[in-house]
Amino acid sequence: MPEGNELHRHATQHAELFGSRIITVEAPNGRFEDGAALLNRRKLRSIEAYGKHLFYDFGPGRQLHIHLGLYGKFRTGELPFPEPRGALRLRFSSRKHWLELRGPTACEVLTGTEREKLVARIGPDPLREDAEVAAAIDRILASRAPIGGLLMDQSVISGIGNIYRAELLFRARLNPFRAGNSLSKRELLKLWRDARALLRAGMIDRRIVTTRPADRPHPSGNARRGETHYVYRRHRLPCFVCGGEISREEFIGRKLYWCPECQPAVEGSGSVRKQHLLSA
Repeated sequence: MPEGNELHRHATQHAELFGSRIITVEAPNGRFEDGAALLNRRKLRSIEAYGKHLFYDFGPGRQLHIHLGLYGKFRTGELPFPEPRGALRLRFSSRKHWLELRGPTACEVLTGTEREKLVARIGPDPLREDAEVAAAIDRILASRAPIGGLLMDQSVISGIGNIYRAELLFRARLNPFRAGNSLSKRELLKLWRDARALLRAGMIDRRIVTTRPADRPHPSGNARRGETHYVYRRHRLPCFVCGGEISREEFIGRKLYWCPECQPAVEGSGSVRKQHLLSA
């Protein structure tokens, strides 16, 4: 599933190609015919990303909402259209460019009120200038749930997926099983600022690089293959910082990666790992 950096990159690219233009909207596989009819030959006013959600404004009562989920993918290019392949849910075209969408979890037209209700359920997005970091911090400080789960809860902070979750916690030297209410505001604000910086970098690079040059085996130049992440998908490999073995565990339906040496459990910190293992 793409993380927040990719959704914001899509929003920027699609605005450049289709923003303020009259758009032809089609539903090639027939699953979006009614929605396409509402949007077809209307001006696309703006595109916004909120976490892992995209909203395309076609005017009052015509807000296209897309959530890519695990399998959704976009393709774009210059006209003419390529030969159709696969199950095309949605196709845009302007006078010069086309866009294709396959396999999204959500592709629907919302009213303005429906959009507002959906946005209200999405947590603050570190890539948005209007994000209220205090709301995210307050939610975490009021929760006894593990920080490793809270970071993946899109109603707490939006846009963070499995890669950023693992890497942010490592960079902050936080054990993923620590209860949210055991952390300090200072720790959480630092985590938020790091998330914003890494997500912004990911928008530009189109890849997620979280290792610091000084920690890489070959610190000169760009991160080489296998050096882009500290812990994500590095199960049983040595930690770049301490040399210990990276751990992996099924946690709330996803694989969680961390370094037990660099991210130790802190006695009295409210770790919930034992409770999680007993209920798994």
